[in-house]
Amino acid sequence: MEQKFKNLGFIIFIGFLLTVTAALSGCIGEGNSGECPACPQCQECPEKTECLQCPESSGETKYLTLSTTTSTENSGLLKVLNAPFEEKYNVKIKVIAEGTGKALKTAELGGSDVVMVHARSQEDAFVAAGHGVNRRDLMHNDFVILGPADDPAGIKGMTDAGEAFKKISESKSNFFSRGDESGTHTKENEVWTASGVEPSGTWYKSVGKGMGDTIVMADQQNGYTLSDRGTYLSMKDKINLVVLAEGDPILYNPYGVIAVNSSKFPEKSGEYELAMLYIGYLTSPEGQKIIQEYGKEEFRQPLFFPDAIPEDVLSEM
Repeated sequence: MEQKFKNLGFIIFIGFLLTVTAALSGCIGEGNSGECPACPQCQECPEKTECLQCPESSGETKYLTLSTTTSTENSGLLKVLNAPFEEKYNVKIKVIAEGTGKALKTAELGGSDVVMVHARSQEDAFVAAGHGVNRRDLMHNDFVILGPADDPAGIKGMTDAGEAFKKISESKSNFFSRGDESGTHTKENEVWTASGVEPSGTWYKSVGKGMGDTIVMADQQNGYTLSDRGTYLSMKDKINLVVLAEGDPILYNPYGVIAVNSSKFPEKSGEYELAMLYIGYLTSPEGQKIIQEYGKEEFRQPLFFPDAIPEDVLSEM
């Protein structure tokens, strides 16, 4: 009974947040009247500072640029997740899929309006430096260690990722690293540190590629690699690599979404408002349910798990 009251309280809280989000979103997508409704932020600021103005209503398509890790696109999630938002608000989202480090640098330089990445230390540094605002937990999955079915390093079934990496290095089996300062590369380096091994030699191949390309290269050369589970599941029917090691807490893989700080690029105030609206959509019940369901039909299991709303609460909504 106590849990139900907690869940009810959370649902009421989410309803309040959605009401505020709707107010802040102004008249985006409200039609072609050319007249802005009385948005609260157009009338009064709680802190008596300059308010954001309601964007002009028009029938013209609006554009939002998202820089993101390759795993969100390689897994197919973004295509499904972005479509309802684009249709509802007459927005076209341009996706720049690159490693987390590059995605954050693109945003820092003004090349994107919002980022969706998975390296919390880099995300926190991005916000602390004033480049981003309104970071929100979005979803998670986990990393897995892939390798050939005959497993020359003998890591099958291991749940200690560091020990698995150590055995790969001792066997001098080919290991393919993203080598691109991505979230996956950052996680790989954490695991090598845990293993006590500093990888080097001809067996260790830093390829500077995205997740999909790195998996293909490892597959073609009978090697090992670290992958997020979502990308692997979306590709597993096209490759021979299998999951050999998994389940270590160090392999937890959370994703966050961050709006680019509009004070850095005042000429992009319209894009900033769209970015905030997009974040509101992603973390709303609608966006979170899409994340929760994605992959169940095609892959017989979810590729990601929602984090903005607890799954038990989301299931009751």
